[in-house]
Amino acid sequence: MKPIRPAVPADVPEILRLVIELAEYEREPDAVAATEEGFLTALFGDDPAVHAFVIDGDEAGTLAGMAVWFLTFSTWEGVHGIHLEDLYVRPAYRGSGLGTALLTGLAALCVQRGYARLEWDVLDWNAPAIGFYESLGARPLDGWTTYRLDGEALLHST
Repeated sequence: MKPIRPAVPADVPEILRLVIELAEYEREPDAVAATEEGFLTALFGDDPAVHAFVIDGDEAGTLAGMAVWFLTFSTWEGVHGIHLEDLYVRPAYRGSGLGTALLTGLAALCVQRGYARLEWDVLDWNAPAIGFYESLGARPLDGWTTYRLDGEALLHST
């Protein structure tokens, strides 16, 4: 199995392709507005607040998968955590342990840095992902609903 590694600027075109593939899988093929320039700034700009781990797929530069994440903070714990924004492994590479490698790599980073949590969201209908996460010991949080302010509502709330 190929090792996970931190993304480098040359990975950005492939990361964007992975994001588009994920959006298609999640039944939102037209939802991606991200650009390579935006990813370059977010991941590698002067003050990057987003990070990515990737796994190489082949010698042509194709990535097999990615985990895009950022730091959170727990006021109750008093320390940081990691929010996994997107985990995606291309279908041809699924079942080979790459998703597990990405998640356990993030968990190891949490432990190494003394972070309290590794959290993410999963679509209710995504039974394969839910089964995978639960097989690793993850559990859903009951009693919490994610809220979002975006688009017009975000503009009008200022």
